[in-house]
Amino acid sequence: MRRLTQIAVASLATAALAFTATACGDDNDSSGNGGSGKGGAAKGAALAYDIGGRGDLSFNDAAAAGFDQAKKEFGFEGLEVEPSEGEGDPDKVQRLTDLAKKGYNPVIAVGFVYSKAVGEVSKKFPKTSFAIIDDPVEGANVANLVFNEEQASYLAGVAAAKTTKTKTVGFIGGVEVPLIKKFEAGFVQGVTDTDSSVKVVKKYLTQPPDFTGFSDPAKGKAAAEGQLDQNADVVYHAAGGAGNGAIDAVATAGKWAIGVDSDQYQAPTLAKFKDKILASATKNATGAVYKMIKSVQDGKPLVGEQRYGLADDGVALTDTNPAYKAMADVVAAVEAAKQKIISGEITVKTEP
Repeated sequence: MRRLTQIAVASLATAALAFTATACGDDNDSSGNGGSGKGGAAKGAALAYDIGGRGDLSFNDAAAAGFDQAKKEFGFEGLEVEPSEGEGDPDKVQRLTDLAKKGYNPVIAVGFVYSKAVGEVSKKFPKTSFAIIDDPVEGANVANLVFNEEQASYLAGVAAAKTTKTKTVGFIGGVEVPLIKKFEAGFVQGVTDTDSSVKVVKKYLTQPPDFTGFSDPAKGKAAAEGQLDQNADVVYHAAGGAGNGAIDAVATAGKWAIGVDSDQYQAPTLAKFKDKILASATKNATGAVYKMIKSVQDGKPLVGEQRYGLADDGVALTDTNPAYKAMADVVAAVEAAKQKIISGEITVKTEP
């Protein structure tokens, strides 16, 4: 059985009462009579998390922040649900089906692991708006919230190449899938374009169908320790919650870590490591989730590809660490690279 977040449990009874009074169709209606039109999200948007759930200090938390912003602004209860370890596509299909039947609108799936489920369930509920982060899914009522992760990763590579003293930097990917390969490709290109003499050591924590590489900090810590043993003094992770272990190992060793998805320098539970979190390659899942919910509230649901990159601050390399800001040559190199990517002078690879 899937696990509900504390917020979901606390609000479930209230939400159920609201749906009894306001739902366009009851829970037994599988004909697609989900809420739609202006104010359709008033009875509650739903967020189905990726592996790790709320509290991963990374990808899921970025989506949760947009969800929280929308709940506060539009005054709905909402529901958050998380996957269970080792579940398959049928579990995800059932989860999204349950949310749509109960009238949640929009239903937002966090992560490419929901691709098949969104494609299947969205067809059964044509009046409900669906969104999926990080993967394209076709459907007249589906918005694809996708990002140019490779662009932010390129900037991380520039920063790493300019910062390293040992001429060796590391990349840790959570699971070896095409999405994370984009992070690797951008990072390696950024490093080599900046200083071709810098070596990049790479490690993926797991292979599909094992997705614990996004949720197991012990795996991230062990991988980072291995790269430190190979003389890496800057390590960039794209491993979700597992990356917190990598940050632990790198910071404890007095080396530089580069975070991902959220600004990990500002994560409260990583506070003891923050001085060694050089920067984070972020993607604005917060803004994407908020905009999706707002579009349903406004009666103009987003559909199709919604792409976010450096040009619209959809991805970025953070500069919140004062130590990073003090590195004038690093900051200048990153800014120059950013402008060249935006102008088209630099095209960042999406595959290694």
